[in-house]
Amino acid sequence: MNRRQFVQTTTALAAVAATPALAQSPGASMPVPPVAKKIPVRIEQLGRVRVDDYQWMKDDNWQAVLRDPTLIKADVKDHLEAENAYREAMMASTLPLQETMFQEMRGRIKEDDSSVPAPDGPWEYYVRYRTGDQHPLYCRRPRGQETGEVVLLDANALAEGKAYSEVGQASASPDHALYGYSEDAQGSEFYRIYVKDLTTGQMLGEPIEAAYGGFTFSPDSQWIFWTNRNENGRPDKIFRRPARGGETTLVYEEMDEGMFIGVGRTSDDRFLVIGIGDQVTSEARYIPGDDPTAEPVVLEPRVVDRKYDADHWGDRWVIHTNADDALDFKIVAAPTDAPGKANWTDLVPHTPGRYIEGLALVKDFIARQERADANTRIVIRDRAGAEHEIAVDEPAYSLSLSGASEFDTTVMRYGYNSPSTPTSTYDYDLATRERTLRKVQEVPSGHDPADYVVERLNAPAEDGELVPVTVLRRRTTPVDGSAPVLLYGYGSYGIPMPASFSTSRLSLVDRGFIFAIAHVRGGSDKGWDWFLQARKFTKKNTFTDFIAAAEHLIERGYTRAGRIVAQGGSAGGLLMGAVTNMRPDLWGGVIAQVPFVDVINTMSDTSLPLTPPEWPEWGNPLEDPEAYDYMMSYSPYDQVSAMAYPPILATGGLSDPRVTYWEPEKWVAKLRPATTSGNPVLLKINMEAGHGGASGRFDYLKEIAHDYAFAVWALERGWANG
Repeated sequence: MNRRQFVQTTTALAAVAATPALAQSPGASMPVPPVAKKIPVRIEQLGRVRVDDYQWMKDDNWQAVLRDPTLIKADVKDHLEAENAYREAMMASTLPLQETMFQEMRGRIKEDDSSVPAPDGPWEYYVRYRTGDQHPLYCRRPRGQETGEVVLLDANALAEGKAYSEVGQASASPDHALYGYSEDAQGSEFYRIYVKDLTTGQMLGEPIEAAYGGFTFSPDSQWIFWTNRNENGRPDKIFRRPARGGETTLVYEEMDEGMFIGVGRTSDDRFLVIGIGDQVTSEARYIPGDDPTAEPVVLEPRVVDRKYDADHWGDRWVIHTNADDALDFKIVAAPTDAPGKANWTDLVPHTPGRYIEGLALVKDFIARQERADANTRIVIRDRAGAEHEIAVDEPAYSLSLSGASEFDTTVMRYGYNSPSTPTSTYDYDLATRERTLRKVQEVPSGHDPADYVVERLNAPAEDGELVPVTVLRRRTTPVDGSAPVLLYGYGSYGIPMPASFSTSRLSLVDRGFIFAIAHVRGGSDKGWDWFLQARKFTKKNTFTDFIAAAEHLIERGYTRAGRIVAQGGSAGGLLMGAVTNMRPDLWGGVIAQVPFVDVINTMSDTSLPLTPPEWPEWGNPLEDPEAYDYMMSYSPYDQVSAMAYPPILATGGLSDPRVTYWEPEKWVAKLRPATTSGNPVLLKINMEAGHGGASGRFDYLKEIAHDYAFAVWALERGWANG
């Protein structure tokens, strides 16, 4: 868990610009923005002083507000509602465009879609939708049959009467007799876990409260294990109880509040493993699967800056690690009864520049996913050490390894798509190398990949590094500097941005926009070092890389300054705030979704869920003066000053535990009186959701349509025509 990102017509943009719906009526008066009161708070820290005029926007009782938003302070609620009303008034002219885009996006979704069934023992499990439903049905049927469906969970019924409902995990016990599922009914990511008897349909025991969304059954199906979420929203304990109900027992308590923890089973069901870690350090503790009430045993004690995760491969441990200076990770093996580092032997040695992202195991094969130059490949290895590769010969694409639901199989599943090509799902026989196409994503309203062009550019960064930029455009869109661009970026926690397919993006691309992804440092798009080059005291590389990507698009004739809308969410919202302060002239608009912009205050507040766990990423401004000064030098909220800002849309969720609502609220309050351009600064707070926005699949599309309509509106300056 971190501040992660959450993301038809052929009408030319010129035609959209001429549409009366995007202009204010002649003589219409402009809506008046709310003016946030200032209550200066002087903060002394490490001999430094800052003054925060808008600290009052943080509800002192924010933990309770996460679970029950009706408890929010009246003055904060009033201000948020005033901001929402102002944005709605300012963007009222875009409502027809929002509705058109929403209908386009909905028309590209197969409403009665279903996943490819995953075989597991006597059953195969899948998810499907009914036409018109916001939420899925979780189902199974007898293996190899088209009939005999059993609906295990109807998420629509679960969501009935609720403004928000999201299923975190839904899975059967190993003996297929029980079914567990977790629900977040607020967007706060405090889940409730339920267990159902699939024979009787009865719920077993009391629901498990205040949990993370994930859980696991023991291999014998007699116990359920889960991660507790404490009052500050952090994972602190692993619990278990009899799966059919009974007394809860503490299994493990993590004393370092900077660590995340979770629990799962190994691929061969020989062990339960508790994973412990932050961005740079990790540890695993294991419990024998045939003795699930035993005390956890440390596999290898944690060492700062060493990461590892462990799985079991029938007769040995297989461990993915950066030990021994394996910057881009390697895979080692260890004996079942002696898995410590002293007994690690290389299975797949480290190769610089080939970042091993992860692996999947079945009885006789290991599949690993690797990343280099912002693309992926899958490599298969048998027990004798022979390897072969699944690769794709395209400039930019996404190849994703799903693995298998069973251990005793030779078949794994993977998916392929590209920015222009819908997802194809394949079953791959690791022994025969036979590939079986199981599903091609349908676009009911029609889609021809040949109508689009996908390109991969390399933008020179300030220090000479080359930043990959993935470009998607219609084949008819000119490359003469006239096209508008939406440039997306993230760049934190080592999370790469895949060059993947999105039906929603077509509502911009089909209007003449070029959609571009800047694979900036801070992600792992070009290996783990690509991440390490943009964290702590090198974090500004993320921002300058994004600016370099924009400048390269201009230099190559794709667009011009002021015709680029920048977009990013969560930690990508930090990127948005930073580049807006650094180069406001480049952007025709900025969409900052749930933006992490109040960096110095947030990373100094130890009560917040993610503050101690993220000090390895950003630094600790409570104890390290250098970290304080560097953070302050780019913190978007603290660097707001009088300048000609572009049009800005900031979004947030009242129940968001990752980027709290007051970050975008405070940022907007400070930006609006500072901008000298006259461009609007808008705030959209979802009063009924959290970090990921609306939970229903159609409601979520409405949020995307809103943001994309802002992009069109921002470039066309609809508010300036009155």
